Amino acid sequence: MKSDRNFPLDLLRVLACYLVIHQHASEFFYVGEAGSVVPGENTFWIGIITSIARISVPLFVMISGFLLLPMKGAGSEFFKKRFVRILGPFVVWSALYALYYVATRGDSWGQAITNILHIPVNFGVEVGHLWYIYMLVGLYLIVPVISPWLAKCSKAELQGYLGLWGVTTLIPYIHLIFPQIWGECFWNPTPAFYYFSGFIGYFLLGFHARRYGPLSLSWAVLLTVVGYIVTAAIFCSRVETAATIPDLELSWGFCTVNVAMMTYGVFSIFLHVKARGESRMGRLVQDISLKSYGIYLAHIMILTLFVGWLRPLFSSTLTAVPVMALCSFVCTYLLVRLLSYLPRSKYWLG
Repeated sequence: MKSDRNFPLDLLRVLACYLVIHQHASEFFYVGEAGSVVPGENTFWIGIITSIARISVPLFVMISGFLLLPMKGAGSEFFKKRFVRILGPFVVWSALYALYYVATRGDSWGQAITNILHIPVNFGVEVGHLWYIYMLVGLYLIVPVISPWLAKCSKAELQGYLGLWGVTTLIPYIHLIFPQIWGECFWNPTPAFYYFSGFIGYFLLGFHARRYGPLSLSWAVLLTVVGYIVTAAIFCSRVETAATIPDLELSWGFCTVNVAMMTYGVFSIFLHVKARGESRMGRLVQDISLKSYGIYLAHIMILTLFVGWLRPLFSSTLTAVPVMALCSFVCTYLLVRLLSYLPRSKYWLG
């Protein structure tokens, strides 16, 4: 195991990877047909146990910003290293999912080929978690553009940008009162603050944490707790009134202020960890972290199996979701670890 690894970041990757699977396990309980909401007590409890899982993708993005910004060396070398690592496995697993659906849901071979050819357009197959890869490619493409500024900007300048990004995290709630703001209209898809919005804020927040350090532990805990309470409370309050999943998940948007609070708080808490990962458990954490991309790509296949096996055994989401998620997480890791021994596995596992 490499001795120069950042163990707190390894811990964060493992946490984020598990939370992705926890989120997807939850969806089997509150997402109904055609994107409708399954009302009732189980969906309420999903709001309690799964709201924290919304930090998963933002944590991955903050880790990338922490490690990659500003870019060092030539852009060509940066793109070659990053894109070989993410695009090869992405294409391979997209094709595997197309074949997987031939075996499990009866897709025709013609449909499988169409799905594979569709990869450059969007997803390739209907495996929703693959959206993350397209977003990540977009962030990597902007790295050479923002790196010169990041290398020279002051703390006040960086925080000024992050402040504008923070304003954009309020927009989902402002839209409840004003459906169109700051130049939004059907002929203008790029209103004010458009270029400050989205995951690039987490990207830069990770860089800020590296250059200027994390929040103090007390502030980090407070931010996490308040962000969680807001996230869960809004979700739970909409269980019986929301008609569609987007309505229900208002506070679950990755780029909402409450999720940003939780993400920055948890990220800061973990940066205070002093352990270096030299124990047996630490080495296991590092190995899971190294294989987290492969786990992310493959986990839906394993999760679907466990949902079929375990869901009938539980009447409550409070036990069903964590058990299915944990079983899927462990078994997917073991599968990816086994596959990693095959030749040239880094080119299709990441």
